[in-house]
Amino acid sequence: MLFSFLLVVHFLIALALVTVILMQRSEGGGLTGGGSPAGLMSARGAADFLTRSTAILATAFVVLSIALAFLAATRHATTVDTSIKRTAPTTAPAPNQPLPNAGSFGGDTGNAAAPANLSFPGVTSPQGNTTAPKK
Repeated sequence: MLFSFLLVVHFLIALALVTVILMQRSEGGGLTGGGSPAGLMSARGAADFLTRSTAILATAFVVLSIALAFLAATRHATTVDTSIKRTAPTTAPAPNQPLPNAGSFGGDTGNAAAPANLSFPGVTSPQGNTTAPKK
């Protein structure tokens, strides 16, 4: 709960810091377009205010970053998400046994052996018969 609160405060400080930095006058003029010195604050007073607020917000940002890092490092998670846990098979097939569904492609029955009625020219069958190429 504290971590979430500090994270929101950290976000707000970062947003304010970016805003204050962009409001400052740079060589190109910044985001604020001029303004008359006869306003609420003079140009010098506005520059001092923006400089001071930048320093204060930057200090708060760094201190809060360190505090959030410390809180994240000391927080101990006691539960682990087991929804994606992979389980190893309990038994492995024997070394010379074919794997289940070996050779099955696209709904095949899993029998990897070629049907007995097929013959390939010049190939010796397990029974020792050689089929000669047809001319």
